[in-house]
Amino acid sequence: MKLFQDLFLTDYGSLSLIVILFMLVMAAWFVWFFMRKMNQKPGSK
Repeated sequence: MKLFQDLFLTDYGSLSLIVILFMLVMAAWFVWFFMRKMNQKPGSK
């Protein structure tokens, strides 16, 4: 329980949670971006 208290109730826990969520969103965006680029026909924008 101390882990969740530190994660949600302290300043360093909140910043860590924000960084973790940002990294997950960024990873999902990169997957979407590169999958879209791989499925494009050559020469198209």
